[in-house]
Amino acid sequence: MFSKVGRSLIWARPALTRNVHYGVRVVSNPRLSSEEVYAREERYGAHNYHPLPVALERAQGLHMWDVEGKRYYDFLSAYSAVNQGHCHPKIIAALNNQASKLTLTSRAFYNDVLGEYEELVTTLFGYHKVLPMNTGVEAGETACKLARKWAYKVKHVPENKARIIFANGNFWGRTMAAISSSTDPSSYEGFGPFMPGFDLVPYNNLPALEQVLQNPNVAAFMMEPIQGEAGVVVPDPGYLTGVRELCTKHNVLFIADEVQTGLARTGRRLAVDHEAVRPDLVMLGKALSGGVYPVSAVLCDDEVMLTIKPGEHGSTYGGNPLGCRVAIAALEVLEDEKLAENAERMGQLLRTELEKLPSEVVTTVRGKGLLNAIVIKETKDYNAWKVCLRLRDNGLLAKPTHGDIIRLAPPLIIKEEEVRECVDIIQKTILSF
Repeated sequence: MFSKVGRSLIWARPALTRNVHYGVRVVSNPRLSSEEVYAREERYGAHNYHPLPVALERAQGLHMWDVEGKRYYDFLSAYSAVNQGHCHPKIIAALNNQASKLTLTSRAFYNDVLGEYEELVTTLFGYHKVLPMNTGVEAGETACKLARKWAYKVKHVPENKARIIFANGNFWGRTMAAISSSTDPSSYEGFGPFMPGFDLVPYNNLPALEQVLQNPNVAAFMMEPIQGEAGVVVPDPGYLTGVRELCTKHNVLFIADEVQTGLARTGRRLAVDHEAVRPDLVMLGKALSGGVYPVSAVLCDDEVMLTIKPGEHGSTYGGNPLGCRVAIAALEVLEDEKLAENAERMGQLLRTELEKLPSEVVTTVRGKGLLNAIVIKETKDYNAWKVCLRLRDNGLLAKPTHGDIIRLAPPLIIKEEEVRECVDIIQKTILSF
């Protein structure tokens, strides 16, 4: 599909306009319709996603626009990556300013931004150290490595015997390690053999957890304070407190996967703050960059973090100055604009209004802050996917998970009048069935 012209490559499609920029020929595509966007991705891209059919072109704040110019409310927030709203001006300004100076050094050298970011994030969340990575799943991999190293160096678990416990219904990515802890066949089927040393317990079940923690080789229990991909599953009050107490009792690390639930989404800085518990390790990602750049992190104290020595873990892009500058701005926006407090208030309003929906269609409403879900009673005439298609038609974008569940998670900048307008869209859509 490509042809060589001198030292450059051009797309071999005569209908396209060719421009020259810095000595390289750049191809300008004509404006495509939504259907053409879908068809191009279908032809040239891997089929590992099933997107809702909407072709988005730009976004700002709460809204996104498709290639035909139609505006939508975003009620997915890129799975909580854009808590601060799309293209927040302060975050974009930080990105542009740093991008014009220094983007990447690798960790082969020091840079003048990493330490500033490390000081801010550790002070904000109250931990000794941070290990910076890029994606949420890398934060999970890092937490697992730290837990195993701590088990061998500090807890004195016999070499290669360390166990890490996960909850049924967990989701922290799709690497080989992540799917090795999964209970979702669509994640793990056809990809074995799997990572050894992982065990599963029921979520929101303290007796089951206590039983498995009695194994002296257990290094850690890793869990989401609210299970996101599983359908916004909220544990019983006291569960997080019980997890903390059991992990302390059995000398096991408590790892909180706050990649989706953290950073003000549930109405607190972290979801574990609802019960004022302090995990041994915290995983952050997604909104750590406001959705403009991949940034993730693992926070913990020296006893755990300093078990890993130079050369034992790292990332070319982890801790790069561009990502660090963006993360600083993203964290400052969360704090300065009091987005956790707004998420708490607007989430209560949203759930109150959603609970008025007809129970013959919406069987359950659940969530915390602005991480919420409704469960759709499936019939031969409608299901969650069809509801989301009609929501799209009415100007609101959401996505089903596990067939019958729709997550409703707008950016945390949403105001009361906008919540009410969106509730009207949801109500209109539900009543149309």
